[in-house]
Amino acid sequence: MKVCIVGASGKLGRYMVQHALDRGYEVVGVCREKSVGKLDAFKERITVVPGATNDRDVIKKAVAGCDGVLAVLVPWGVHGYSRGTAQAVLDYAPPGARLVFSCGWHITRDGQDVYSWKLKMFVKVFGSLARLLRFSDLDDQGEACRRVFASDTRWTVVRGSDLEEGESQGLPVWSRHVGDPILKSNKTRRVDFALFMVEAIENDELIHETPAIVGCQTPSALAHGGAAGAQGER
Repeated sequence: MKVCIVGASGKLGRYMVQHALDRGYEVVGVCREKSVGKLDAFKERITVVPGATNDRDVIKKAVAGCDGVLAVLVPWGVHGYSRGTAQAVLDYAPPGARLVFSCGWHITRDGQDVYSWKLKMFVKVFGSLARLLRFSDLDDQGEACRRVFASDTRWTVVRGSDLEEGESQGLPVWSRHVGDPILKSNKTRRVDFALFMVEAIENDELIHETPAIVGCQTPSALAHGGAAGAQGER
């Protein structure tokens, strides 16, 4: 299995690299040139393709021959960074490759997600302020996901709850819609978010799904039948 990890030098990306190597995968990592040093721990164990993750030539080179692509959709700036990354992956990943994208709970596919007032306020206030300061554009991440949803590729979009550091608790549980009781705790260890991303490569049940995930040992997961590695409500 050969996988490309787009955004490999970030915290989530480095965890994904480690999980992929633990499974014996051949790994190609994409990251900005100035961040290559963050991958020194994996020297001689992975191939690094330096460059912006929305650079089409960089992505084309990195995904060549890959069985799976894991892409962190980061809404940096106001110049379509997320949609550029997603579109390049969609255009250049080999036919039949498993494509797994990451984003936040605020992304919805069918409009049936139910958000708390806190999350809605955060998206409204932070989204507007970040765009005004030209720091980030949450709408860009939404557009990136809409392009993924409309594609005929073998995609999965993993929607993460609030992330925290800490030892792994095991594979997160998931549900199709934010607002489902099993997700109430709204916490996932970052290392386990990465684990879910890597596990999704070989889980065909997640093709064309947008799983919203939560830590398997959180109170809401345990209260609603969640356990390490268990699937959430469907």
